[in-house]
Amino acid sequence: MTDIASVTPALASGTHQPHDADDPFAIDPILVEVVRNGTIESVHHGRVAVTAPDGSLVRELGAVFAPMYPRSSSKPMQAVGMVRGGLDLPPDLLALVCASHSGEPFHVEGVRRILAGAGLSETDLQTPPDWPIDDEAAEGVIRAGGEKASITMNCSGKHAGMLVTAKLNGWPTDTYRDPDHPVQLAILQTIDDLAGEQASLPAIDGCGAPLYAVSLYGLARAFGRIAAATDGAEVKIAEAIRAHPENVSGTHRDELALHRAIPGLIGKAGAEAVYAVGLPDGTGIAIKISDGSPRARAAAMAATLRRLGYEHPTLDDQAATPVLGHGQPVGAIRPVAAAFERL
Repeated sequence: MTDIASVTPALASGTHQPHDADDPFAIDPILVEVVRNGTIESVHHGRVAVTAPDGSLVRELGAVFAPMYPRSSSKPMQAVGMVRGGLDLPPDLLALVCASHSGEPFHVEGVRRILAGAGLSETDLQTPPDWPIDDEAAEGVIRAGGEKASITMNCSGKHAGMLVTAKLNGWPTDTYRDPDHPVQLAILQTIDDLAGEQASLPAIDGCGAPLYAVSLYGLARAFGRIAAATDGAEVKIAEAIRAHPENVSGTHRDELALHRAIPGLIGKAGAEAVYAVGLPDGTGIAIKISDGSPRARAAAMAATLRRLGYEHPTLDDQAATPVLGHGQPVGAIRPVAAAFERL
């Protein structure tokens, strides 16, 4: 079998830098390969940042200083901002504020509890109507004659938290998504603080909430800080995620399996194949797959954790997702060993 690193050694090592300033994707090494019947069928470039407990960058692959949108990996940082702004919820509901939930019945009921506690309802949500992410949950809604709804959209927990934070402070609730709204300004200040850099390139996320770019380095540093916190809003969020990881994702998700495999870990995946993890000693990890393919995300994170010395059957499983032929394994989606040896 031909190793992709031997075909493109500069790309696999991350040393190929023809357009670093203009095109950060050009220096992202190949992190994951898709192998079918012993032949490399596809490859996924990406970048990895690992920070020490003091926030310094200790390991890197690819363009870790380039601005990028964390997408839903921003949610734990956004939740810290809400708690700093006065949001006070039990841990299971705080975990939902951090969530890209699957829309399972317990997720939906939890979001309703968040809203009802402040005298709000799902009609106050400004998330775009959507089906649950979870296939079984979506089928259940359809069989019951339901439709796409704002509350089953995966970001409804975050939006509920924003609404309640606004209500508690006497701020307008109908404009809570406005970038100049006090809730959003508090969140932006928190992202700057946790990432240790100024967020940039304001945009709108898929759910309609404001979104800001940080470097992958900054994202890793933020997750390390949250994971190692011993007081303040950060520790409330870390403890909520650890206690209720099923609320942060869903009962059938790879993120939940990783939380259960590594004690003390907090993690959050985002759209366009972003994934950030904080370890209890304050180590932070952030990954971005260049082409945005989610199939490569878990394999890259598993390889990074194994490179840091972690061992667990879940990591082995996630580092070798089967490629199927007629329903039978004929290959795997796997990390490129040569790339992670240089991490």
